[in-house]
Amino acid sequence: MLEQITVPRTGVGRPRTRPDHVLADKAYTSRRNRRYLRRRGIRHTIPERLDQQRHRHNRGSRGGRPTGFDSERYKKRNTVERAINRLKNFRSVATRYENRAYIYLGTVTLATLLIWLRT
Repeated sequence: MLEQITVPRTGVGRPRTRPDHVLADKAYTSRRNRRYLRRRGIRHTIPERLDQQRHRHNRGSRGGRPTGFDSERYKKRNTVERAINRLKNFRSVATRYENRAYIYLGTVTLATLLIWLRT
């Protein structure tokens, strides 16, 4: 699952279209994805698959450097993903039957309050 983290900026102007940081699963660890993010100047936290690590080690000095990985940031991603999965236990949030955004926002707010009160 690919997630984007953006830091809201105060001021006037059009909204940002480029995230500050991208968190992703091991499924998105390909060279093409990393190269695309690097080219656009987007920092990323994507764990490297074990087969890719072995391949890089087998190549020796030609294998390149290991990719940067921030484990603390990745742990926070897991927390967010669990919270979203809890929200999906509510049928109205998961199916999104509401036609208006403000009604859906109210439904999500009510679901989060119920989760918070149960814990």
